[in-house]
Amino acid sequence: MAKRYLIETFGCQMNFHDSERMAGLLEAAGFELAGTSAEADVIVLNTCTVRERAEDKVYSRIGELRHAAAAEGRQPVLAVTGCLAQQEGSVIFRKSPFVDVVVGTQAEKRLPMLVAEAGLTGSRQIDINPYDDVSFPLGMTQRADAVKAYVTIIEGCNDFCAFCVVPYTRGHERMRPKADILAEVAEAARTGRREIQLLGQIVNHYQAPDDTGCDFAGLLAAVDQVPGVERIRFASPHPRHVTPRLIDAIGALPHVCKHIHLPVQSGSTRVLAAMRRRHTREEFLALVQQLKAGVPGIQLSTDIIVGFPGETDEDFAETFSLVDAVGFHSIFSFKYSERPNTLAAKRLADDVPEDEKTRRLTALQARQTEIQQALHGQAVGREVEVLVDSISRRRETELSGRTTGNTVVNFPGRPELLGALAQVRIERAGAHSLWGRLTDTTPA
Repeated sequence: MAKRYLIETFGCQMNFHDSERMAGLLEAAGFELAGTSAEADVIVLNTCTVRERAEDKVYSRIGELRHAAAAEGRQPVLAVTGCLAQQEGSVIFRKSPFVDVVVGTQAEKRLPMLVAEAGLTGSRQIDINPYDDVSFPLGMTQRADAVKAYVTIIEGCNDFCAFCVVPYTRGHERMRPKADILAEVAEAARTGRREIQLLGQIVNHYQAPDDTGCDFAGLLAAVDQVPGVERIRFASPHPRHVTPRLIDAIGALPHVCKHIHLPVQSGSTRVLAAMRRRHTREEFLALVQQLKAGVPGIQLSTDIIVGFPGETDEDFAETFSLVDAVGFHSIFSFKYSERPNTLAAKRLADDVPEDEKTRRLTALQARQTEIQQALHGQAVGREVEVLVDSISRRRETELSGRTTGNTVVNFPGRPELLGALAQVRIERAGAHSLWGRLTDTTPA
């Protein structure tokens, strides 16, 4: 009987895609997917360290698995992979003796070998070495989504924003060849994936190593031509690399979604400088106007950190007013937490009290909810095109999908529509999603 594995993923889209890759590697090595952790011979925790809370969740989960295995009289091989593995290395063994394998972000292809060695010898295995090879066997990825496919185009980051741990956990920037990317996109489309999401720490910094004339806008144009691709998204771009060519590409290419996630992090130029973001408040607002002029109807989302070291009430007020000025359709907002090795941790005191961080975050999120409710309300009565990607989480008789602007839409429909483009007339709007009904123009 084949041994069984289970992967639990913490963190970002890139982590989820890494888990898809590791699942493919384990299945190629003869493992089968387990339904639960209690059935698994190998449990992989693929981890995140962007915020301290993410680390805490991982260590808490390790404790839960240890107690469950002891109660069941089992000894599954437990592997910790991803950013926490890269950051902490052998420290994980000291903190959690139950862990058998630690695999860094650049060594995931060695996971099956290390798991096998740990199971055979009973000795701990670790590999957190840097590897520049960003290739991955075509067709091996076990994609978890039947409609959408993640495709990594850049590994690592060279920017060293003061708050960010990514350059330390993901390594320096490495570009995948354009030919490899297009081959993976074509394979995903051939297997029924209608939406492609291109991934990179700074995705729009892409420059093809095998085609010196191909920048990120050029890559979008090439992916747009792949048969079967209906939607193209990307995450996450940096404001300072949004060029006129990229704006033109988003506006002109028919399959590129009219949405951009544009992390601003703060609305204060003073705080942005301390963060080493290399753009000002004024430059960001000017870029927003260029995007709105170049891509009519484009929807924007962003990331914001509150309580960065030295952030005053006046700085936060500038963030608050920037959110009002832009009209983001969604934001991901967080309280600052000190990350190991980062420039902020080395040079700046975490001097904003925790209760003040909470107050600012609560106020920002409340205002953003009002903005989203107002923006979504404008869609009522309109007909929108939705890529149907799932059954609604609330009602089995409803489907769910997203507009080109990345707004969630729920509506009554048949499961046979999964993967299809549907026309939906919006009848109700909430702060986080829309609700409507199929129109007569949706294909049966």
